[in-house]
Amino acid sequence: MTVGTKMHQTMASLESALASFKTFGLDTDNQQAKQLYAQLANTMEQQVINPFRSRVNQMEQQEPQYQVRQQAMQQAAQATQAAQAAKAPQMTNKK
Repeated sequence: MTVGTKMHQTMASLESALASFKTFGLDTDNQQAKQLYAQLANTMEQQVINPFRSRVNQMEQQEPQYQVRQQAMQQAAQATQAAQAAKAPQMTNKK
């Protein structure tokens, strides 16, 4: 596993944790807990995620092969969507 791959996985994990804090805040009726989760989410975004995202972007600019990986992932996603779209008419015809 390359450093770029690890950094992208870490970025995804950080964004997942951020989403969890935001969800916890929405799911509770306790105003103190809402405030705590909002503060945690804000701190995490400002102090951890944004600086890390900047570093990932810098790495991608300095190491073009990491951009290629991202483009390959986008192409794979597009191919998956195209395959699903091609199957959709077949499934409606089978009814």
